[in-house]
Amino acid sequence: MFGNALLLALRAIRRNLLRSSLTTLGIVIGVAAVITMVNVGAGATAQVKAQIASLGSNLLQVNPGQWFGMGQRIAAKPFEAADAEAIAREVSGLRAVAPTSNFTLIAVYGNANWTTSVTGTDNNYFTVRDWPIASGRMFTDSELRAGKAVCVLGETVRKELFGAQDPVGASVRLKNLSCEIIGVLAAKGQSSMGMDQDDVVIVPLRTFWRRIAGNQDVRSIQISAQDGVSTTKVKKDVEQLMRERRRIAPDADDNFMVRDMQEVATALTATTKVLTALLGAVAAVSLLVGGIGIMNIMLVSVTERTREIGIRLAIGAMEQDVLLQFLVEAVVLSVFGGVLGMLIAIAMTWGVAALLSVPMVLEPAIFMVAFVFSAVIGVLFGYFPARRAARLDPIEALRHE
Repeated sequence: MFGNALLLALRAIRRNLLRSSLTTLGIVIGVAAVITMVNVGAGATAQVKAQIASLGSNLLQVNPGQWFGMGQRIAAKPFEAADAEAIAREVSGLRAVAPTSNFTLIAVYGNANWTTSVTGTDNNYFTVRDWPIASGRMFTDSELRAGKAVCVLGETVRKELFGAQDPVGASVRLKNLSCEIIGVLAAKGQSSMGMDQDDVVIVPLRTFWRRIAGNQDVRSIQISAQDGVSTTKVKKDVEQLMRERRRIAPDADDNFMVRDMQEVATALTATTKVLTALLGAVAAVSLLVGGIGIMNIMLVSVTERTREIGIRLAIGAMEQDVLLQFLVEAVVLSVFGGVLGMLIAIAMTWGVAALLSVPMVLEPAIFMVAFVFSAVIGVLFGYFPARRAARLDPIEALRHE
């Protein structure tokens, strides 16, 4: 029975091929739009997670002062090197702790110059940030203790000042400091905030204090927790220790801020998921429009084929046979539109992902959901015209011109 109904449905569709193609267009657009939006949203989420991960694994940042909405900030006195040492000594479950300070300076080599961020820190910084040396080496203990004029370049600074040359062994001038380049960092790309992480020059902290800053302030403390250790617990322990060291009264607010990058990643991914769901819901409206189009054309088809239906009923066809014929026809139209929409969605996902510079991610679940939904659309919107056809009076149908 079903095979015969499918054959009749395909013949009817072929007789009105242009009309059938235009009818399925709404389903095609709806399915393609929904799948594309969800896939692009998944790609954006993956990009955010990758950018957060590029900052370092299990990373926490301790900064003086407090940040509020709209860029407002309450300033506070900077940290001391002893604060970072106390965190490393008294807080358990840490992999590395790195005190940092930074200024924006012009780096000069020969006739080339580039404005960049100069960061003073120690070798723990490379561990905290999961940042390998691409060429050259890290600082030696003697260079860190003595504050030697040596530096490690980020990939962007290397490219801007040296082009294709190997800078290791050359010297670059930072303000009044001429420092020997001992290494080049591996490229990391942009952070989740859109900043170029490779636009940096790393110098020993003592060198930064003596030759650049003129003080011994620590502007930030970077902390990396061990794998398996709760960053939430580490954050609470660091906050408690810093309150004690900065002599903050029990009822007073913190004059520092500990930022858990896992919390930032969770917040950003939640935002992208909400936006993806919203865009997917908007795109799904076109599926509803496509379903209405199928119902409209099926009603027209029933009217045009009233005499044919009357003949079938008169020679012994049952109501359920006619119902199945028109229902299968509606489902075939919607399923065909769903399959075509999925193929178009793959191409659209690739194009939009390339345009927005996000990873191309194909979510198998959304393809299955879109296919099933397109079939359900065919059943729901095809049932009423099919039932109307099945309930025609054979005698009145035969009289229809």
